[in-house]
Amino acid sequence: MTLPAPTPIREYDAVDRDLFDREIRPARQPAILRGVGRDWPAVRAARVGAEAAVAYVKRFSHDDAVNAIVGEPAIEGRFFYTPDLKGLNFTRGRSPLDPFLDRLLRDRTVPRPYAMAVQSIPTPELLPGFAEENRIDLVDDAVVPRLWLGNAIRVATHYDLQENIGVVVVGRRRFTLFPPDQIANLYMGPLELTPAGTPISLVDPANPDLDRYPRFAEAMAVAQDATLEPGDAIYIPFHWWHAVDSLEPVNIFMNYWWNPATSVGGNPYDALLLALYSLRNLPEDQRDVWRTMFDHLVFHRNGDPVAHLPAEIRGVLGPPTPDLAGRMRATLLMSLSENG
Repeated sequence: MTLPAPTPIREYDAVDRDLFDREIRPARQPAILRGVGRDWPAVRAARVGAEAAVAYVKRFSHDDAVNAIVGEPAIEGRFFYTPDLKGLNFTRGRSPLDPFLDRLLRDRTVPRPYAMAVQSIPTPELLPGFAEENRIDLVDDAVVPRLWLGNAIRVATHYDLQENIGVVVVGRRRFTLFPPDQIANLYMGPLELTPAGTPISLVDPANPDLDRYPRFAEAMAVAQDATLEPGDAIYIPFHWWHAVDSLEPVNIFMNYWWNPATSVGGNPYDALLLALYSLRNLPEDQRDVWRTMFDHLVFHRNGDPVAHLPAEIRGVLGPPTPDLAGRMRATLLMSLSENG
C-alpha cells in the first residue's frame, strides 16, 4: 500500500511578534517561520561549517557534565523501545559538553556511528550567554530556551503539553506532524515507560508496519511535513504529534516551550490518570452518562453550564481561584485516601 505524502506545512517569511500573535497562533496549525534566526551568530557560523559552529558553541561551554543519551549503531539513530517494549534501546549518562561536541565532529565520517544526543537542556545552564547572542522576539522573555544537540538521530512521534517554537541552528531537521485527533491512528505506547516523558507512537513513519498498525494510513492522510535549514523555525501548537529527524552528522536546535494556561487548577494529566482509574472500567451505559457530564460541565459543549446560577452559589462550577482549587484538591486527596 502506498501511503499519501504529507501536506507541506504552511510557511511564513518576515515573521514578527504581531504577525505571530495575530495570525499564526490563532490558526492552531503548525507553521514554518523561514529565516527567523538567519542573523544569529551561531547560524552564521553554521554556514561556514560544522567546525566553525562547534567552535562558536564552545565559547560558552563549561566543564560541568550534562545529561546525554547514547544508542548502539544497530538502532540506526532511532531512539525507541527494545523489541519487547519493556525497556528503552539507549542508555543515559553524563558528559561535559566539549568532549561530546568533539565526538560529533570525529564521528562524521563513521558509516554507522553511535546515536548521541544532549536533549532539552536549559540554555542558561548549558551555555551561559548563548541565548543573549541568539534570540527571537516571538515569545516572552521569561520563556527559557532549551538546546538539543546530536548527530543524525530520529525522535519518535510524540506530543508536548506546551506550545513550541524551535529554531534550527546547525544541520537540517525534518518534522512530520499529526493533529491531536489522530491519537487512535498513531498507536500510542505505554504511559509508564516513555523515552522522554510523554507517550510516543509505536509506528515508524519511515517504515510503517501497516499489517500491525493499519489505521496509520489515516494519520498519514492528514500529516504535514517540512525540512528546516539553519535559521528556520517551526511553530508546533499544543499537543500536535510530531516526529523529528536530524539529517546531518552535527545538529543543534534551540526551542522555546510555553503554556499560557493558568496553573490554578493543577495538571490536566492528573485528571486523565484519575479518569483511567475511576471511569474506564464502568459499564458502557455509565461511561456514556459521564461523557455527557464532562461535555457539559468541563468542555462547555452547550455553552456556559452555570449561566443560570447566581455567581455567589456556583461553587466549584464557577471560575477557579487559589482558595477554591485548594479546597477541591483537599477533597480529592481525602476521597482517594478513603477509597484507595
